[in-house]
Amino acid sequence: MIQIPMKAKAPLDQGCLLQLNTPSRNSVLTAETVTALNKPASQSFYPSNSWGNCSQNTRPTATQQARTANQHTVSQQARTANQHTVSQQACTANQHTVSQQARPASQHTVSQRTRNTGQRITPQQAHTSGHPASVPPQMPLPAFTKPLRKGQKAALAAGKNLLSVRACFGWNSTNPACDVDVSAFLLGANGKVLGDSWFVFYGQAESPDRSTRFSNVQAGDREMISIDFTKLNPKVKKIVFVLTINEAFDKKLHFDMLKDAYVRILDNRNAELASFLMTDYYANVISMMIGEIYEYNGSWKFNAVGNGVAKDLAGLCALYGVQVTD
Repeated sequence: MIQIPMKAKAPLDQGCLLQLNTPSRNSVLTAETVTALNKPASQSFYPSNSWGNCSQNTRPTATQQARTANQHTVSQQARTANQHTVSQQACTANQHTVSQQARPASQHTVSQRTRNTGQRITPQQAHTSGHPASVPPQMPLPAFTKPLRKGQKAALAAGKNLLSVRACFGWNSTNPACDVDVSAFLLGANGKVLGDSWFVFYGQAESPDRSTRFSNVQAGDREMISIDFTKLNPKVKKIVFVLTINEAFDKKLHFDMLKDAYVRILDNRNAELASFLMTDYYANVISMMIGEIYEYNGSWKFNAVGNGVAKDLAGLCALYGVQVTD
């Protein structure tokens, strides 16, 4: 049977049939085909992407119809008579496919923990901000007004009553896989935590006495540990601040992939009391004790530590006496 793209708008006359049923054709129109073609015009239509909205005077001739004879069969048209034409469906499907293909791969962001939603920049955000997706966005360093060198110590409140401080942290990396965590261990006089809950990080954001809190920072720094000395348990003699690369063992990451790591201690008026910008980065280190606040003769001081270990967060917990369960 001859394949016709759509039904005719008007009955085919004898001349049209003679043109269609020439000897050069492989097939001829059957009685069933003619019956299907000669349905009233109200039951058929021309797709806009084939012949347009032709008037009676500009309707395509039988010869033009025959040129498209090797397309959809009458039986296929009958099945889709109350739907869109096959060509329209193909167009729609093609548009949908193109739309999906045109969607940039950078829209599919890597899943990240909700604790870092305010800080981590997705590959799409990096792209739209002018950073290639493979290069981590770089944060500018703050202006350090009271910088210390590695190993130096400084009183946080010389002759003043210190009520609270904020330890603010920042860093940059050369490897986009480096995901750095900040944690604080509240230690007693024996150098161990008072208990398993005296360890503050993204998964345990507050100490039992509600004196020490972890939080993300929306601008300027990346993460922050705030300390209220008026609430701090008097048994706490030292608070150690640690930077740890998440999943460093599995992903073969280390501190030589980081740079610009710092901590700065601010009072409740945002005045800097002390700061430390790290200068030493090692390929065999995945956790860094960047600094600590400790009590000395009734006053609180800051120590710029800058010492690293080849231990992950679980290893540091064991080091400071925190019992970790799987």
